[in-house]
Amino acid sequence: MRLIGNILWFIFCGIWLWLINVIAGIILCITIIGIPFGLQAFKFAKLGIAPFGKKVDIDFAEHPIANLIWAIFFGWEQALFYFFAGIICFVTIIAIPIAFQLFKFAKLSLMPFGADIN
Repeated sequence: MRLIGNILWFIFCGIWLWLINVIAGIILCITIIGIPFGLQAFKFAKLGIAPFGKKVDIDFAEHPIANLIWAIFFGWEQALFYFFAGIICFVTIIAIPIAFQLFKFAKLSLMPFGADIN
C-alpha cells in the first residue's frame, strides 16, 4: 500500500507540492534572513515527494521563537488548507489514506522548526 500510495501521490499532487516548495525555498534562501525559512520549505518538499510510510515528529521546544514566527506568517494558512483538504478527503471515503497524509502536512506546517521526518 505504501508504494502504490506514494506513486499515486507523486503523480497527482506530489510533483506540484515538491515544485512549489523547492521554488519557495530557493526564493527564501536568496536573502540571508530567509535562509532558515527556506530550509523548512525544503523539508516540505522532501515530505511532498512520498509521504506514505513517513512519520512527522514535532519538537516545539527546540526552536520556539522560529516556530512562532513561522506560525504567524506562514503556518496557520497552510495548516488550515491542509486540515480542510483532509476533511474533504475523509468525506469522500475513498481518499481517506490521502487525508491522513494531509494531516501530516498540517501538523508540519504549524511548527516545522525542530521537526523530524522519519
